[in-house]
Amino acid sequence: MTALVFDCDGVLADTERHGHLPAFNATFARFGLPVRWSEREYGEKLRIGGGKERMATLFEEGIARSDDRTETLATWHRAKTAAFRALVAEGRLPARPGIARLIPEALRKGWTVAVASTSAEESVRAVLENAVGAETARRIPVFAGDAVPAKKPDPAIYELTVESLGLDKSATLIVEDSRNGLLAATDAGLRCLVTVNGYTEDEDFSEAVLVVSELGDPGRPAIEILANRGAAQPGDYLTLDDLRACLEEPR
Repeated sequence: MTALVFDCDGVLADTERHGHLPAFNATFARFGLPVRWSEREYGEKLRIGGGKERMATLFEEGIARSDDRTETLATWHRAKTAAFRALVAEGRLPARPGIARLIPEALRKGWTVAVASTSAEESVRAVLENAVGAETARRIPVFAGDAVPAKKPDPAIYELTVESLGLDKSATLIVEDSRNGLLAATDAGLRCLVTVNGYTEDEDFSEAVLVVSELGDPGRPAIEILANRGAAQPGDYLTLDDLRACLEEPR
């Protein structure tokens, strides 16, 4: 059975710039921390997988101190997750093109669809439900947060997803937006399609089978094919046939 596994941030929605960054900064303000990340600084933090891991750099930089760093990070992260979910509930993070079209279509065709992310599970489920609706979201298993001990680019989250769902690796396509995610997928022995965003468009995606500007939708400007190393021959937007072709050997 064909399976599609989506990353969340930057894939289901453009969450980093419009969701996570303001949520981090709101959390820093709430706890009186003398730091506000700019878009450029946050772009550098994105090289680190996981929200708590990004906030941990405040200790390393001497900005924050605590006798119990683990508990402090957990407290900050709960507040940050609540701030992020509020932004989602306010409709600030619409789905990226193609998500609301391709996910329900894949489910109707009997494909397995899942989400695998390093973000907190509550945040991922909020983004997913906002993108495809509550009824569809309930049909999609989510693997997120601290379900594994190591975050992307470690392949653990994808290995867990494959094992838990009994997926055939040769019939499973990962949809990612960053080099960390791409490496996590390929190191797990999975093919990966990359849909870039403003934070990741200049990263190295040499291992990806297909790299596009977005998944696209009818009525939108045609997608840009940035690299194609597979059998897909996309038109103005990606279809399920294009995604399936990413699992085939190039002709």
